[in-house]
Parts: sequence; structure tokens; C-alpha cells
Amino acid sequence: MDNFPPRLSAAAAAELHRKQRGRNVAMMVVLGALAALFFAITLVKLARA
Repeated sequence: MDNFPPRLSAAAAAELHRKQRGRNVAMMVVLGALAALFFAITLVKLARA
């Protein structure tokens, strides 16, 4: 149990960080698009009222 949690090499840590950043950016885009969709739906409903 001396190697728990396992240590990552600098290259592996950098690769993991790059992948996590990519996923975070993708999630930000999806959430932003969802917020824009809700905003547009709200504007359309208000315009019809």
C-alpha cells in the first residue's frame, strides 16, 4: 500500500489536465447553449403574452 494513490508522471499529469480542461470547456458550451435556449423560449413566451 506504499503506492496509493498512484503517482502520475509529469507527462501523464499534463495529459490528464488537458483532457479535464477539454471536458470542462465542452460542459460550459452545453450549459451556455441550454441557458440561451431557455432565454429564447422565455422571450418568445413574453412576446406572445
